[in-house]
Amino acid sequence: MAPRTDFPPVRACLFDMDGLLLDTEDIYTLCINLILDKYSRPSLPWSIKAQLQGRPGPAANKIFLEWAQLPITAEEFAAENAVLHQKLFPGTKPLPGVPELLTSLVRTQQPDVETPAVHIALATSSHMGNFKLKTNHLADLFSVFPDNRRVVGDDTRLTPGRGKPLPDIFLLALKTINDSLPEGEAPIKPEECLVFEDSVPGVEAGRRAGMRVIWCPHPMLKKEYAGREEEVLAGRTGEAGQVDLHQVGELGDGWSEYLVSLENFPYEKYGMVIPPVKA
Repeated sequence: MAPRTDFPPVRACLFDMDGLLLDTEDIYTLCINLILDKYSRPSLPWSIKAQLQGRPGPAANKIFLEWAQLPITAEEFAAENAVLHQKLFPGTKPLPGVPELLTSLVRTQQPDVETPAVHIALATSSHMGNFKLKTNHLADLFSVFPDNRRVVGDDTRLTPGRGKPLPDIFLLALKTINDSLPEGEAPIKPEECLVFEDSVPGVEAGRRAGMRVIWCPHPMLKKEYAGREEEVLAGRTGEAGQVDLHQVGELGDGWSEYLVSLENFPYEKYGMVIPPVKA
């Protein structure tokens, strides 16, 4: 199909967190592999890890435990994993380009600039406890997301069981923006949103929400989907299971783009004008 080219300017950017803003994916893998090694099980392959990314914790754990066949209960695995998380997650760092991207978008929201504002919200499957564990030492970085525009996996505003790859978390993130827009600013439509994701279920969730998507995956995830990139960008990999595909995109429809990193982001391509840094 011919890609669409007449998109309106992006007015809102919705961000995943793990593996997109923060370097947590390798930490997750390390924690799991330490437990697998303890019980003489093979290391986690990317074919399985790809299915865990982006999903709410309970859904991811179910997939993992069915594959791992550990000689311990789900509760014992969760407890051992939590100990490792407590030890390692406070060392998370932003991925390349992330601080510059976020601060650039925030500059568009200043009251004394003439360029259109680009609003931002967070939409992460991490539950609040893990969110705090990963971000408490990065308070300045995450201060750009107002509390009411942070949607986490156990957010009471989300219907349980409706995590990624379903669209609810991104639709809620957009609602948090629209509910807090400055007086006189028109509500933002889904097609005026740009979702930033690293996971395949996350891309599908963004497409199901009727939004444009940037896919910026871990290099090993990109390798896992080699030759299927257009399916990923269209949200048509089937990661949601037996769910009607009428909501997702078509191959090559122009709604999504792969980026190797968030460095030197092409704002102009998405109709965003970034004000210069004030002296």
